[in-house]
Amino acid sequence: MKKNLYNRENAVAYAHKWAFGRNPRYYDFEQIGGDCTNFASQVLYAGSSVMNPTPTFGWHYYSINNRTPSWSGVEYLYQFLIKNQGIGPTAVEVDITQAEPGDIVQLSADGLHFVHSPVIVSVGETPDLSNVLVAAHTFDADYRPLDSYQHLKRRFLHITHVNVW
Repeated sequence: MKKNLYNRENAVAYAHKWAFGRNPRYYDFEQIGGDCTNFASQVLYAGSSVMNPTPTFGWHYYSINNRTPSWSGVEYLYQFLIKNQGIGPTAVEVDITQAEPGDIVQLSADGLHFVHSPVIVSVGETPDLSNVLVAAHTFDADYRPLDSYQHLKRRFLHITHVNVW
């Protein structure tokens, strides 16, 4: 298996383009639990150009009825990115100082369950909660400061590379 670079520019450009709209290629999960992780997966796909077709435990979206839980579920996306040994993007959990545009941050309002997956679109020279800016769906946003969210915990998923055949 070969390791390709993750195209952060493509990922961020996609995030800006669709932050306040919906790409008609994908179902809008807004009314059935939220669209944030679906949007994050679309951004990841824009930066990686490859999906993992493995049933159940892969990461893909071909239609509303042919997708994996990791495409639209917060915890499932986390598990896929951290553990992925097959094709597709891979990530490591990092501190805020290592976050980059195109990475994912997941937020927990209660400190126990992560329920939101914004995409980082900009970071300050010395990243902190006020200058890490995100794009997101469900509560549509672009260039929103991370410190404007009510949350008790956060985890930063830094995309390290994309596995390809």
